[in-house]
Amino acid sequence: MSRIGQQQLEIPANTEINLVDNFVVVKGPLGELKRELRPEIKVEIKDSIVSVNPTNKSPFAKALWGTFASHILNMIKGVNTPYEKKLILEGVGFKSEIKGDKLVLSLGFSHLVEINIPKDLKVTAEKNNISVSGIDKELVGQFAAKIRAKKKAEPYKGKGFRYHDEVVRRKQGKKNV
Repeated sequence: MSRIGQQQLEIPANTEINLVDNFVVVKGPLGELKRELRPEIKVEIKDSIVSVNPTNKSPFAKALWGTFASHILNMIKGVNTPYEKKLILEGVGFKSEIKGDKLVLSLGFSHLVEINIPKDLKVTAEKNNISVSGIDKELVGQFAAKIRAKKKAEPYKGKGFRYHDEVVRRKQGKKNV
């Protein structure tokens, strides 16, 4: 039994959820999100409560049950308050800036690293602090992870990207005898 799937999701004011064909559409003050449903999952909307149930007793349907309940909950939260991830770039000579619809990074390579910013996201770069925000939790997390993958924080000096709340475990390095 899915503990998350058993919970009934409340729809806040000024948010509406509709089932269109095989999609769940969530509209709110910040925008609209859409997700395709699997045939193993059934979504019911009554009054201001959404319930998610599996259509059969297979292990796959039970696995998707809680997953889709979480997806719908994230969609409801996202259209009301945007999700945000903050990254910090540490290192001498490392720079980040936004040029048009691209994030341009100077990471100590022989070339600049350019990353296209998705149109649904808002990205700001102040000094070496990058903030990624948007209504889709999955897209915000994926883009932040894509940025971080360009230069992860290394354990000896801590140079590279790290999340705002991440703690980089430091190693001691070589010792002189």
